[in-house]
Amino acid sequence: MSIVVTAPKEYYGVYRSKWPSIFLAGGIVGVDWQQVLIEKLKDEKAIIYNPRRANFPAEDPFAPEVQITWEFDKLAKAHIVGFWFSSESLQPIALYELGMWGNSREGRLIVIGVDSNYLRKQDLVIQTALARPELAIFESLEEVAEQLKAIVRAMTEGVNG
Repeated sequence: MSIVVTAPKEYYGVYRSKWPSIFLAGGIVGVDWQQVLIEKLKDEKAIIYNPRRANFPAEDPFAPEVQITWEFDKLAKAHIVGFWFSSESLQPIALYELGMWGNSREGRLIVIGVDSNYLRKQDLVIQTALARPELAIFESLEEVAEQLKAIVRAMTEGVNG
C-alpha cells in the first residue's frame, strides 16, 4: 500500500496526500537496508522517500547536484525521518543530516537506528542524548521499522485510502 519515491523521481500526488511521508536517511552504498525497511513498511499508508538509486550515473557531472538537491528537498518535506547507521562506513553526510534535520529541530519526528558495530555509535548516542533526550536509539532495523509503523499508524488514524 505504501508509495515509494526513489531519487531523483517525483510523485506529485504526494503533495495532495493525507498520508505521512518518511525519508530513509543513512548510507546509500553497501547493504541495501532501505529495501529491508521498504519491505517492512509496505502495508502502511505512507509515502517513502528512498535516496538509494539502483544505478547512480557517475559519468554525469550534474548527478551529484541532482541527488543532493533531491535529498535536501525531501528531507525538508518529510513528516518523519528514519535514520539507519550501518557499520559499513562512517556516513558523514547522514551524520550531518541527523544534526541538521533531526537534532537541531526540536519536535521533528525522527527515528534513529544504529548498528551495534557502528564506529561512531558512542558519539551519536551522546550527541543525540544532549540534543534530544526524549529519543530512543534502536539497534536493529526491525525496531526502527516497528517505531516507524507506530508513528505512521498514529498519524493516519481515520485517514481513508
